[in-house]
Amino acid sequence: MPRTLGTLFTTVLAAASLTLAAGCGSGSASSDKPGGSSSTGSGGGGKLTEVKVGVIPIVDTAPLWLGKEKGFFKDAGLDLAITTTTGGAAAVPGVVSGSFDIAFGNSVSVMVAADKGLPLQFISNGVSTSGKKPDFGAVVVPKDSAIKSPKDLAGKTVSVNNLNNIGDTTIRQVVANDGGDPKAMKFVEVAFPDAPAALERKQVDAAWILEPFLSAAVAKGARVVTYNYVDFDPKLDIAGYFTKKETIDKDSTMVEAFQRAMNKSLQYANEHPDEVRAIVGTYTKIGAADRAKMALPSWHADFDRAAFEKLAAAAKAFGTIKNAPNLDTLLPKQ
Repeated sequence: MPRTLGTLFTTVLAAASLTLAAGCGSGSASSDKPGGSSSTGSGGGGKLTEVKVGVIPIVDTAPLWLGKEKGFFKDAGLDLAITTTTGGAAAVPGVVSGSFDIAFGNSVSVMVAADKGLPLQFISNGVSTSGKKPDFGAVVVPKDSAIKSPKDLAGKTVSVNNLNNIGDTTIRQVVANDGGDPKAMKFVEVAFPDAPAALERKQVDAAWILEPFLSAAVAKGARVVTYNYVDFDPKLDIAGYFTKKETIDKDSTMVEAFQRAMNKSLQYANEHPDEVRAIVGTYTKIGAADRAKMALPSWHADFDRAAFEKLAAAAKAFGTIKNAPNLDTLLPKQ
């Protein structure tokens, strides 16, 4: 059975009492592959400061890998020790316990953590909707489905990769905007790689899928009902890099160096899509042909505050969080 966010964050709150030394002994399931210096140190005297970063190995995180390969982080005095994770269930506890200094997580996951009292804060944007269609994420149905528009999803079973998160939150709002009942859908947890098969087998009526699995599903006949990120808000920032507020206070030099290098990486990725497609092949098993077909997200340094507030309001309205987050303390200063 999938873990609920309530169970997850109860576990995380318990994990918060762990010492940094205990936390640093875990979280190394998969080490980074693309280039970069292997030296470590305090950042003084020409040495590099090691920064442990947890990320999901998907298209969204390409700028981090690309920035390391291009030497942006090394130039900032940092040596990235990248560990791949499965998502927020590993990233949030990893940051809280000290296994990661910084991790990649979607906006709603960090809102939920803040709502549970965890002292986390974004220090950099991570990935945003392209703002156009086709986007890199969508709800799809079989080509012969009677579901023609978002409102038709009411009363249906829809798969998302995590329950009570950014997927179902944005989908509910899009359905409501189209005149459907956002509370009438049944969401089930299915990992993105498994979602196309679940749709083909009629285990779900619709599936929310991200690239590269989205392009593959459409190529096999799946039909897009909504590009939910774009339809929610064409300026939506989907995820970012976050850390503990204690880290921001005690290691501001490292945090500011990471911000500078990450912002440069985001801009570079946005301007060099061919290099993005190439770097994705170094940390995933996505073949060149599939990478060439992928719809890419956009990457930029600043969070769009209005879109973030809109997402927070939707998360609160649908019960994902109890209290609206304080964006002045959750988002980086711009």
